[in-house]
Amino acid sequence: MSRTDGTDIAKRSPIRTAALIVGVLFLVVGVLGFIPGITTDFDELEFAGHDSEAQLLGLFQVSVLHNLVHLAFGVLGVLMATTSALARFYLIAGGAVYLVLWLYGLIVDNDEDANFVPLNHADDWLHLCLGVGMIALGLLLHRDRSRR
Repeated sequence: MSRTDGTDIAKRSPIRTAALIVGVLFLVVGVLGFIPGITTDFDELEFAGHDSEAQLLGLFQVSVLHNLVHLAFGVLGVLMATTSALARFYLIAGGAVYLVLWLYGLIVDNDEDANFVPLNHADDWLHLCLGVGMIALGLLLHRDRSRR
């Protein structure tokens, strides 16, 4: 399958493919956060802050800001999947951002005003998995390319 610019999608490097998939997943999550039913207590969705009672899939606390961040992170992933270097940077730097969010979530009390994103315990552990996973993809897929 070829894109209109003539490049072969099948020849996309694994690291670029990983960044594209991660970016698309973030876009999907960002959109799902705005869909009532998929997001429980949708009528309690706030712009930001710990007062937002809306939960994506009834598990992950979200707000409008949280959803917008997912959308922005998704757009970045799709755009940065255009080159291997940008894709690697997106995965490693993005993973580091998620590890910082994990630590932030562990330090900040869920009911404090400082919990502006908002984050709950499910978000915290998801951020840990995302951070480790994205960094691992960025390092391992880059290593695989350099061996060839």
